[in-house]
Amino acid sequence: MGVVSADYEAIIRLEVQGPTGQKREVDAVVDTGFNGFLTLPPPLITTLGLTRRRRGRAILANGSEDIFDIYSVTVLWDGQPRYIETGAVDTTPLVGMALLDGYDLHVRVAIGGRVAIETPR
Repeated sequence: MGVVSADYEAIIRLEVQGPTGQKREVDAVVDTGFNGFLTLPPPLITTLGLTRRRRGRAILANGSEDIFDIYSVTVLWDGQPRYIETGAVDTTPLVGMALLDGYDLHVRVAIGGRVAIETPR
């Protein structure tokens, strides 16, 4: 469950975990234009001790291309640990459509509005 911010961003709270069990809660913006799983800022990736897997490439909304490192991370998702990839991007964490795949996203578009991610019935 989450909330729409004063900037009209749909924000949800996630728990992420590194390979040796260190955990952090992060507030992440739901980005329907992002087809990956998740982005996290490099300082958090360092804190969690995540393992670098490869380099990635993305075309940004402004048409420019960005190259970044991709890591493995565990996310508590729908009550279960889920092993996904996260891009190291120096911005607010983003939740992409790959993480939401198979779920219903409901957003009450108003400041303070409810953001819900639900398993389809």
